[in-house]
Amino acid sequence: MQAIRGPLAVLLCSILCAPASPGLAQEAAAHADQSAVQSRPRPEYKSTQLRGDERIFHALDRFTFGPRPGDLEAVRAVGLDRWFESQLHPESIDQTALGIRLAQFPAMQWNIEDLLYRLPSNGEIRQVINGKAPIPESGTLRAIYENQIYRIQERKAEKAEKQAETAQPANAPAPNPPPESPAGAGKVRQVLASDGTMITVPDDGSSPSKNTAMPGDAASMASDTTPAAPSQSGQPSGQMDSMSAATSAATRPQYDPSSIARILALPPEQRVSELAGMQPSDFDSFIQTLRPVQRVALNAGLNPELKLTVAALENPERLVAEQLMAQRLTRDIYSNAQLQEVMTDFWLNHFNVYLRKNEQMPYYLVSYERDTIRPHSLGKFEDLLEAVAHSPAMLAYLDNAESIGPHSPAAERADMAAVRRPGRRPAKVGLNENYSRELMELHTLGVNGGYTQADVTEVARVLTGWTIDRPMIGAQFTFNPNRHEPGTKKVLGQKIKENGEMEGRELLHFLATRPATAQFISRKLAIRFVSDDPPQSLIDRMAKAFLASDGDIAAILRTLFRSPEFWSTGTYRAKVKTPIEFVVSAVRASNADIDNFQPLINQLRQMGMPLYGQIPPTGYNWQESTWVSTGALVDRMNFALALASNRLPGIQVTWNPLPDLANGEPDTAAPTPESEELRLEPLLVAGGVSDSTRAAALQQFQAQIAQDQTEVRRVMAARREQNRAGNANALEKQDQVLAGLLIGSPEFQRR
Repeated sequence: MQAIRGPLAVLLCSILCAPASPGLAQEAAAHADQSAVQSRPRPEYKSTQLRGDERIFHALDRFTFGPRPGDLEAVRAVGLDRWFESQLHPESIDQTALGIRLAQFPAMQWNIEDLLYRLPSNGEIRQVINGKAPIPESGTLRAIYENQIYRIQERKAEKAEKQAETAQPANAPAPNPPPESPAGAGKVRQVLASDGTMITVPDDGSSPSKNTAMPGDAASMASDTTPAAPSQSGQPSGQMDSMSAATSAATRPQYDPSSIARILALPPEQRVSELAGMQPSDFDSFIQTLRPVQRVALNAGLNPELKLTVAALENPERLVAEQLMAQRLTRDIYSNAQLQEVMTDFWLNHFNVYLRKNEQMPYYLVSYERDTIRPHSLGKFEDLLEAVAHSPAMLAYLDNAESIGPHSPAAERADMAAVRRPGRRPAKVGLNENYSRELMELHTLGVNGGYTQADVTEVARVLTGWTIDRPMIGAQFTFNPNRHEPGTKKVLGQKIKENGEMEGRELLHFLATRPATAQFISRKLAIRFVSDDPPQSLIDRMAKAFLASDGDIAAILRTLFRSPEFWSTGTYRAKVKTPIEFVVSAVRASNADIDNFQPLINQLRQMGMPLYGQIPPTGYNWQESTWVSTGALVDRMNFALALASNRLPGIQVTWNPLPDLANGEPDTAAPTPESEELRLEPLLVAGGVSDSTRAAALQQFQAQIAQDQTEVRRVMAARREQNRAGNANALEKQDQVLAGLLIGSPEFQRR
């Protein structure tokens, strides 16, 4: 299906780039008012507040990632006020179905230390290579480490080879070939050893075999079964050299097809055990040879732990990042506690942390989202602020973990060392003001919060010593008194006496309770939930609730929910969805079943909003001007059509045909595009679409179908004289196009 063009593309731009259009009910009321003016001398009163189902649609659009089929009826049954109160208490909501889906990501329940050990980062692997950390003694966990060691050393060897080729003079004689061993003993070759030197080894392909014990949990991953003898450095004897001796990925031979077929035919545990027992070069050759259908067969029948093992053997660091994003999208799409997920998204953006800050950050972010942000997303702001300040993710992202007081014991030792050894003072000794600045500008007071550069420096002094214990392997917050700046500090006129870590806690309390903070947080919440330019009266009311409740986030949202500004007709469909809001709401509206989240992750990247992908600490901008352009709207429409047509691998949508077709009963009237559009519209677009959008969608539908004459014949011939199966199939194809156009419509892209 080609990119969307024609009348709907024009309509998308004209409507989304203009002020929000009214809903169907508002249009009908406007026409009714116009007729009344003509027939009666006194105009009929028109309410400025949303009423009836429009209130429910509005609440679902703002406090969830978009309604699912049946949500309107469910909220109507319990009452809007009662539904909202339940959303403020996520612990009371049944999440059984969500728990079943989250079980496919077992690593997302591990702590940072287990993640870093069982799914090692490349930094941890380099520690092993350099002899600074031991390699696991046996089992599949050892195989995971060996595979990554092989890949890192292979890349290092390729880089050294390219550098040598670049440095080789054009007229230099060809290098001598590697020496050969005596006749009958086979050839030898030169390889890169773990210390960076080149050594000569036999070229017989031999290397110690791996233990093939299968892990199901942490204990079995480190099972004690026939380990290879470790060297003094903690590396397996001989293993480093043999791993770096493989040929490059570009020239690696294809894996034998018959062996692939044999492995894929094995029972699940034996299949994974065989993969874990392969030498690293053989495993990579096997994986790279697989065709897409074989990749599906490789995972067929594997439980979540076995799937995790296969992915970890291939790339553990990438696995952590992919599962981090997939479990977040799982929650956004399938959680019944939608307000908690919306607020988790809000606070992850407010306290932004960039995924690729360093190699450990994906591991830190697992705990950051799970243990820091989500549990506090509807609690007290001060508790959330303090949890963020203690998190390894924020300490690493904004570099406070490296900050050292200029008069601290650590700095004094560095100065003494510099006297003894001039020029050797560590470059990182000194204050780092990154976090202190963003703590006030972005997290609490706001850019106009009344602080000065002197306050930024004083806050940085207060927070010296707040660092990370064993960042490569343990990554827990620790207060290091040797790095802490002594003496009294003064922030915004407030004296903070010397008191170690408690200085930081006093500072956070002071910032969390400032009126400027109440205003700043309230404004950001109003922008997220009300409009790009929210009324100051609403912000003031929310800020008052903030201060009166000691920063209770639920109380602030309750104030917003009860404010007339929120329910104004001018706020209805007044905000354009961000890419994550659009993608998630489309999946929710289509009731899609997802086995593979990678297409959604890729789409968010394509639309300019990759998860955890904002480099500066400002986070993403939620305002319309950031996301509305012709190219962006075309990307959204093409995604909508791909989703609706089941062209995203691992994502399945079924557009239920009419009951008479589904049940095999004779149909009395063949469905038409018009009748199907009217059937799908209320399922997908809360509140419906305008007449102009409907007409443009139907016109675009005809244009899309006309691109494929075979499809035209199938759709137009889908009448009673056809067999029922053919009729239903043609209808499904028709519904896919219509549903995609509705998901891409201007009304759906607004909330």
